[in-house]
Amino acid sequence: MGILRIVKMEFEPASVHSFDRLFHLNQGKILAMPGCQQVILLNGSSHDAVRTTLSWWKDQAALDDYRHSELFGIVWPQTKKMFVSEPVAWSLDWPLDLADSLPFPL
Repeated sequence: MGILRIVKMEFEPASVHSFDRLFHLNQGKILAMPGCQQVILLNGSSHDAVRTTLSWWKDQAALDDYRHSELFGIVWPQTKKMFVSEPVAWSLDWPLDLADSLPFPL
């Protein structure tokens, strides 16, 4: 069983493009973390300042290792400065056999 991590964030409108740039600059580094299978960014459909990240991890230990990594310690504080409200985050068990039904590879 893998882990799907979902983080919904609302940004100051003037900071959205800065966050998008920060995410895209670090997406490959996050993907290179041990146990990360995929990470994507979704834009809010009715609110331009909302972004949601989806990341798939081999297991909870891999996600925890990322959350305690130097990379997270650099990216997350920069991200937090741009919030207009507290982020909402949760993790879900992800059956690894569902990977074949996604529109992108895990």
